[in-house]
Amino acid sequence: MKEALTPSDEQGTSAKSELKNRALSSRSLSPVEQAAILMLSMSDSAAAGVLRHFSREEIVAISQAMARVNNVKRPMVSEVISRFFEDFKEQSSIKGASRSYLAGMLSKALGSDITRGLLDSIYGEEIRAKMAKMEWIDPKQFAALIAKEHAQMQAVFLAFLPPGMASEVLECMPTESQDELLYRIANLSEVNRDVIAELEQLIERSVAVLSTQGSRVRGVKQVADIMNRFKGNRDQMFELLRAHDGELVEQIEDEMYDFFILSRQTSEVLQKLLEVIPLEEWVVALKGAEPALVRAIQGAMPRRQAQQMESISRRQGPVPLSRVEQVRKDIMGVVREMSANGELQIQLFREQTVE
Repeated sequence: MKEALTPSDEQGTSAKSELKNRALSSRSLSPVEQAAILMLSMSDSAAAGVLRHFSREEIVAISQAMARVNNVKRPMVSEVISRFFEDFKEQSSIKGASRSYLAGMLSKALGSDITRGLLDSIYGEEIRAKMAKMEWIDPKQFAALIAKEHAQMQAVFLAFLPPGMASEVLECMPTESQDELLYRIANLSEVNRDVIAELEQLIERSVAVLSTQGSRVRGVKQVADIMNRFKGNRDQMFELLRAHDGELVEQIEDEMYDFFILSRQTSEVLQKLLEVIPLEEWVVALKGAEPALVRAIQGAMPRRQAQQMESISRRQGPVPLSRVEQVRKDIMGVVREMSANGELQIQLFREQTVE
């Protein structure tokens, strides 16, 4: 037989239950969601100071979580903050020495030259901090910025990038040079000070170029994305824009009809294009193209035609980038014309889907 609970027992049980529920509810949040709640509890400047210490991927993940978080009750916020300080107390009894402290101490003991090499092995090269600025650049822009550099410098540049970013940039480099770049990176062991100095100059030049061109490039891309989704009279809007700057409108239209949009078209649309555009032009246009685009085009071809295209591509060999870009532009000119005439239903942006 169960004993009756006194009011004090019931109150204690209720408090324990509440604490248990709070603990369970906070544990149901992912670490990223807990970090998002913690960041939202800070001032803008404090949160910005914390974000500087995260990687690009972590910043994106936390920012997305911050945007999604809603209807968080005060007890949940209190629990997350309490857990943060508990973790902090457990891990902060002894703090590691700062780089400046170690630099001063080791310089007295070992000399400046040895100290710098030792600190680089402990903390990583100083150049990595500067490379962090480059992580936000579009991979295609990144590849274009280093395209004129010597292959060895390109390899060093990629070696200092996070692997995910380096992979995206490598895919935007000419296909015929990708294996050489990987070979050079694999053979890197030490980078001398002169190369580091040259690399720093390259970073500064890249940042300077982006500071003058970056805003316009993003602006054109943003307008193209807006116009792709515009439900009103698109032709009338373009005429109004053309009155301001005809050249800018051409850039917007080129961005709207980027060659990669062919990867999201239906097989019927692609088959119509394959009928009117010579196979030799497709071979040139697909040189160095994204794998998803190549798969889409080849998937719309009869098997025999796909085999024929591969045969032509092998015979043709490397093609100048300027030629590839011109052929792609010509193909998209046909796409725009057929779309304007109502012969094609082109999907200009990737629509969200539901199951």
